[in-house]
Amino acid sequence: MLVASDLLNLGRIASEEEHHDEALEYYRRCAAKAAQLDANDLLQRALFNEGYEQYALGNSEKALEMYAAAEDRAKSLGDLVLHSVILAGMALAYSDSGQPTLAERSDLRAIELARKIGRKQTEIDASMDLARLYIRLNKPDAADIYLNQASSMATATGSSVDLLTCSLLKGEAASLRHDYARSLRLFEEVANSPDSQPSMRWQAEHSLGRMYEAQGDMASAQRAYEAALGIVEGARADLNQEVSQLTFLENASSIYDDYLHLLVSEGKTQEALEAADWSRARTLQQGLSLSKSATRTVSGSFTAAPKLKQAEIARKANASLLFYWLGERQSYLWVITPERTQWVALPPRSEILPAMERYKGAILSLKDPLKANDSEAAKDASSLYRELISPASGQLRQDRPVVLFVDGEMGELNFESLVVPSPSPHFWIEDATVLSAPSIRMFAESLRTSSAVRKSEPKMLLFGDATPSGAEFRALPMAAVEMEKVKGYFPGTAKVFQGAQATPAAYLASTPERFQYIHFVTHGTASRTDPLESAVILSQGGSGAGTGENSYRLYARDILRHPIDAQLVTISACNSSGSKSFAGEGMVGLSWAFLRAGAHNAIGSLWEVSDASTPELMSNLYAGLRQGQAPATALRSAKLSLIHSGGHFSRPFYWAPFQLYAGR
Repeated sequence: MLVASDLLNLGRIASEEEHHDEALEYYRRCAAKAAQLDANDLLQRALFNEGYEQYALGNSEKALEMYAAAEDRAKSLGDLVLHSVILAGMALAYSDSGQPTLAERSDLRAIELARKIGRKQTEIDASMDLARLYIRLNKPDAADIYLNQASSMATATGSSVDLLTCSLLKGEAASLRHDYARSLRLFEEVANSPDSQPSMRWQAEHSLGRMYEAQGDMASAQRAYEAALGIVEGARADLNQEVSQLTFLENASSIYDDYLHLLVSEGKTQEALEAADWSRARTLQQGLSLSKSATRTVSGSFTAAPKLKQAEIARKANASLLFYWLGERQSYLWVITPERTQWVALPPRSEILPAMERYKGAILSLKDPLKANDSEAAKDASSLYRELISPASGQLRQDRPVVLFVDGEMGELNFESLVVPSPSPHFWIEDATVLSAPSIRMFAESLRTSSAVRKSEPKMLLFGDATPSGAEFRALPMAAVEMEKVKGYFPGTAKVFQGAQATPAAYLASTPERFQYIHFVTHGTASRTDPLESAVILSQGGSGAGTGENSYRLYARDILRHPIDAQLVTISACNSSGSKSFAGEGMVGLSWAFLRAGAHNAIGSLWEVSDASTPELMSNLYAGLRQGQAPATALRSAKLSLIHSGGHFSRPFYWAPFQLYAGR
């Protein structure tokens, strides 16, 4: 019991110092110890604190999950004090995840319960959170009511942090009323106070930037946004856990969005591209030691990093690059060819995402946008092409591949399945060889390392046809067929782990760095709340990856720890590309993990793939590779073979889930 209590206290100390990933680890260990001891009081507090740290790291979904578990225990124990605190925490997470009604309800319940039991600090916290919500909803008068209450109570308690938080929120309310003199005084008070936490300082600088922009003082706004980003990046650099770095950049997403909007409005589209690309795949860059010495400065530009020479990169790759940014006020596309870079304004994310979601739903429902009876799917497929691809079509050439650098939820869309309306409707894949990459800088690095790929006889590491692990993961009837087809292209050079032999421990012990090709024929999972919990599902047994009942899972976090040098990793599994997009990272899952581990290219799936059609597609893929085709060309040819088959498999559901990612 003493160990669990000590872990809880160590977590509190780390949290107060804003070392949130360190605090999270202490609370997880505390929860495990408390569960073993059946210490429900300690367990509920550890679960709540885990939720708070997840929220502080930018992972609102995971925070809500932990808060819900803590609330259930608080109710069962009748702990009204902790219940009121949990309600206030849930309100913040609801607000950040776009659920204002639930946030308001949760804050009001927290305030009511806190008053009932005389819990002043919880009432202060919930009042400030409710004021913050009303400011987001452009209701400054409603915000003032709760801010005045919180300020009065904070003055009585003498909490400098609470008083500074109230000042920050009062400044934002004043900005809504265009009282910029008051806003300036309050924001500068928070930004310059030695008592302000880093998160408060970057919020103050961000708010200053918005205030200056509203007044038309663009130079001051740019400096303020850059100061805010510098504070965020400095705090992120102090994090030790990979998953914490992934979620933490969510805190900066709105700052980057405002910063880019300002640069573009000032005609500084090249600077905007530099900043947008720098914000992408930051963890992947750090992990591959591409920019360990490059630190973000706040002197007005990203001067510590080499300048982006995007046209030169496009020339070296003989490719066209399409770089997207989804923005709240406006989205952007940079069309980059060896000859020129063109910037294009796109609609805001709120206008783009609904059509994307409808179209993906249509594909998963086996709709065919080329068929007359699937008119709604055809409409969305054509309108998305006109919106996202058509502005660049005049600069695209069929003899050049197209590299997509997508943003956020765009990673869930297969662009090849969009429909080109004329001269006759057809999938875009008929016109272009398409691959994806996390950032332009990362793609440039893949060009520098591609020549290092071994020239000896290709070696294949093949895993699959795993023994089912419980009812959740059924046997794949065609897995053995797919494995036999793939193995046939590597006579004498394939190392095969099949059935009961295909365990996570076997992969980790197989020295995977020796192989040019790695292929999995199995199930896969993608965790929305913790991407490094995504896993390849193999056979039970052995040790080294999962333990006990989870020893059949080859986790993304274990993949990261074992460097590889494969030309191509193929994950013929469902959801292997990830199920959550993180700010600055895109879709994060198994494909990301293998790229991070050192793969030059990875093929992952966006949704559960068909066990019937995949063996044929994979056979055609490796036939093309053995003929000397590049991975992107070979995958396109394999997809076209299904499309041109004229049968059921020509529908996007069967060929569109597979995406090629280049990143090393």
